[in-house]
Amino acid sequence: MHMEKRWIIEKNADKEIVKRLSEVLHINKHLANLLAQRGVSSYEEAKAFFRPSLHALHDPFLMKDMDLAVDRIGEAMQKKERILIYGDYDVDGTTAVALVYLFLKSLGADADYYIPDRYNEGYGISQQGINYAAENNFTLVIALDCGIKTVEKIQDAKKRGIDFIICDHHRPSDELPPAIATLDPKRADCNYPYKELSGCGVGFKLLQAFSIRNNIPFRKLIPYLDLAVVSIASDIVPITGENRILAFYGLQQINQNPSPGIKAILDIVEFKNGHKQPLLPDEPAPPRNLTISDLVFSVGPRINAAGRMESGRNSVTLLVCKDQEQASQHAIIINDYKDERRILDSQITQEAIQMIHDNPDTRSKKATLLYSPEWHKGVIGIVASRLIEEFYRPTIIFCKANGLITGSARSVKGFDIYDAIDACSDLLEHFGGHTYAAGLSLKPENMDAFLERFEKIVSETIEESMLTPEVMIDDTLQLTDITPRFFKILKQFAPFGPGNPIPMFKTDQVVDTGYSKIVGKNHLKLSIVHPHISSFPFSGIAFQQGDKFELIKNGRPFNICYHIEENVWNGKTSLQLHVKDIKPYDEKQGRDEKDV
Repeated sequence: MHMEKRWIIEKNADKEIVKRLSEVLHINKHLANLLAQRGVSSYEEAKAFFRPSLHALHDPFLMKDMDLAVDRIGEAMQKKERILIYGDYDVDGTTAVALVYLFLKSLGADADYYIPDRYNEGYGISQQGINYAAENNFTLVIALDCGIKTVEKIQDAKKRGIDFIICDHHRPSDELPPAIATLDPKRADCNYPYKELSGCGVGFKLLQAFSIRNNIPFRKLIPYLDLAVVSIASDIVPITGENRILAFYGLQQINQNPSPGIKAILDIVEFKNGHKQPLLPDEPAPPRNLTISDLVFSVGPRINAAGRMESGRNSVTLLVCKDQEQASQHAIIINDYKDERRILDSQITQEAIQMIHDNPDTRSKKATLLYSPEWHKGVIGIVASRLIEEFYRPTIIFCKANGLITGSARSVKGFDIYDAIDACSDLLEHFGGHTYAAGLSLKPENMDAFLERFEKIVSETIEESMLTPEVMIDDTLQLTDITPRFFKILKQFAPFGPGNPIPMFKTDQVVDTGYSKIVGKNHLKLSIVHPHISSFPFSGIAFQQGDKFELIKNGRPFNICYHIEENVWNGKTSLQLHVKDIKPYDEKQGRDEKDV
C-alpha cells in the first residue's frame, strides 16, 4: 500500500530576480525560478553554481586550531614519530582514514591506521585503540569522524605520551577533549564559514592546510577527491557550498580516474547490474557517468558492509590498495559482506514490522521504539531507516551488545532526534550524532525509563504534520515545457543531494492515453497527455504505485509530481517522467491553488 503524502509547493522566487536571471542567462522562467529558489540571484552566482571552482574553497586556516594541527603533524614528520590514523568504521570514517593515510604516506610519514571494532569497542575512541597506540610507539593520533566527545580517554592518552588531533563534524558537548587541536566546524567558537563538511571533508581541509604550509601544490590533493565525494554522498551531508565543489570534482575523479579500490567496487557493481559488456582488446572503456545517488546506493553500502559484518579495517585496506588485482580481490570479499548484510537487514526489518502489527498499541505512538537482544548491531541503523519508509515516525531500533543496550536512531523531516536523545542523556552511557541520525547506548536497567521519557518528549514536541511524509514541489509545469533543451540545462543543476535536491515538478489535469498499464511488481507504466494543451503523449514510470491504476482509468484527469530523467531503450534516448506520486484532480482544488 502506498503511503499518503502531503504535497508542499515551494513559493515562487522573487519575480524581479527570476526575470533578471532569465534575461542574463537566456533561460526560461521555470529554470530561472529554480535557480533563485537555490539562493542564486546574479550572473556571477549562477556561474559559481553551474561551474563550481576549486579556487572557491575556503582558506583551511579559518578553522579553529588548524594552525596547531598542521604544526604538530609537521613536527611529527620531522622527528620521524609514528602517526596513527584513527577513524570510525562507517563510510565517512573509513574514507577519511584512507585519505589522510595515503596522503601522509606519500610524503614519507611513518603512519598506520586503526579502525575500532563495532562490536568489541563500539563507536569513537576506544581504550583498546589507545592501548594499541601506546604498545606500538605511536605518539600522535589523528582521529577522523569521531572524538569530539571523548574527554577522559584523551586525557589518559596524554599522560601516556600520546597526542591527539581531532577531525570531527558531529555536534560537540560543552566540554571539548584535551587534544592538541580539535577541528570541528560545529564548535561554538569556530568561525569557519562552512559548517556542513563530512568527517572526511574535515580531513581534506587538514591536508589542504598542510599542503599550503609546506608548499605542496593543490593538484596533489585532487586524486583523493574520489574518497571525499563517497563520504559526502554516504553521510547525507548537504550538497551546498564547499561540499558541492568537492562533490563536483570528486565525481569527475571517480568517473575518469578512480583509485584502484573504488574502481574495483565499481567493476563489481557494474557486473552485478549487468551493464558491463566485454571489451575488445585495445578498446577504450566507455565513460562512466556516476551520480551522487549511485554512490549512495552502490558504493557506500559496500564500504559500510565490512564494518557492519566483520571489520571496517577491511574497507580501508581496499581503499588504500595500490594494486588493481589485489583491490579486485578485496572488493569481492566486501561485496560478499554486503550480500550477507542485505539478507540480515531484510530479515530483521520483517521481524520489526511484524512486532508493530502484533502490537496495535505501538501503532498509536508518535515514535517507533523496538528492541530485541538477538538483533545484529551492524544493521539496526538500516532497519530504522526502512521502518521510517514504512511508518514514518522518529525511530530507534535497539539490540544487546557487550552487556549494554545499543540503539540506532533515525528521524523524520523537521524533528531533531539528537535533541530528544540529549534530553534523556542522564539515562545513557554514550550518545552522539546529528539532527536526523544518532546512536546511543544504555544500561538494561535504564531501558524502561528511557523508552517512557523519549516517547513523552516526542509526543509533546512533534507537530502532527511532521508524521505525514511530504513531497516538496519546486514548480508547476505543462508537459510542453519539457523539451530536450530544458532537460540539458536541468542536468547542470547536479550534483543533487540534500540542500540541492533533484528538482520536483507538478503537472495538473493530465489524462491517460489508454496505454498506461501495470508492469513488474506493482509498477505503473504511464502514457499521458495534457488535453487542451497538447496531444503529444509523454511516458512515465511510477514505482510501487500499481494501486493508483483505478484512479487514472476511464479518462479521469489526475495530478502528478515527478522528476524528469533520461530513459535509454534499445540505443534510443528519450525523456521520461519518474512519477513520485499521483492524486486525483479536484476542480475546486485547482481553483484554490490558482488563488494562492
